[in-house]
Formats: sequence, structure tokens, C-alpha cells
Amino acid sequence: MITTLSFEFKNILSAGRLIGFDLGTKTLGIAISDTTRMIASPHSLIIKDKQAITFEKITKIMTELSAVACVMGLPMNLDGSEGPRCQAVRQFATDFQKLYGFPFLLWDERFSSNIVDKLMIQADMSRKKRAQNIDKMAATYILQGALDACRSIMNS
Repeated sequence: MITTLSFEFKNILSAGRLIGFDLGTKTLGIAISDTTRMIASPHSLIIKDKQAITFEKITKIMTELSAVACVMGLPMNLDGSEGPRCQAVRQFATDFQKLYGFPFLLWDERFSSNIVDKLMIQADMSRKKRAQNIDKMAATYILQGALDACRSIMNS
């Protein structure tokens, strides 16, 4: 099931971690939540390969960490429309979900990389270190936004 944030997504989750993705053209940033789904933390960076190999790497991480669902950043345009990158993300999520059955939440990620980059600059991180960490930090930002919104829905 690929969904937007709703009670439906909340209801398909059992206790367990969520995994967050920031899909780039060459890399896939990965973040993971704690088991209570309160805090997102950066996990790793996968260099994208053939889709089957990339999917195997993701599945291995999800299995090792007992992740129960996925949150993937959806790079919407500023006006809220979807461009070619959104189509690529939707296709990636659909293909992965069909093969492995994990629930997917697509999360609006406008500005995530810019915000994370500014935070790393403020932390006085070198350009090289920022480049190495931007995708997994963006995945963390995306996942944390979804976790916060899920809590908000559950409390309303």
C-alpha cells in the first residue's frame, strides 16, 4: 500500500521502526526511527545500483532493524505539482512495495535538502562532509516530519 499520511497509514503500523528514504539520482539516503517512532536518526547511504541490488540492500537493512514500514520523500514542486522526480520516486516506491509488501508513505520533502544543508553549514561542517551526509540527513529530516505528523494525527 502506498499512501499519504492518514489514519490508514497509522492503522497499518504495528510496533516497530520506520525507515526513511531520500532518493537521489545516484544515492539513497536512509534514516531509521526508534521503536517508539518518536525520533529519526541517520543510518546510511546506499550507492544506487541495479534496482534489484538496491532493493536487496534496503530489505537487508529493514530486516536487521525490524522496520515495519517506509517513508520516502516526494520532491514536489514549489507550487505543489509533481514533476519527473516525483514520478521516479512513485515508481521506485511502487516497484519496491510490489516485491516486498512493506507499506509506503510518500512525504512531501520540499526544501528538505536545503534546510539540512543550512543546518550543516551552521554546524561548521566542511563541504566534503556535507556532501557525504546530505542524503542521509535529508532522509532523517523527512522521516522526523512524518513521525511528528503521525503523532499529531494519533493525538487528535
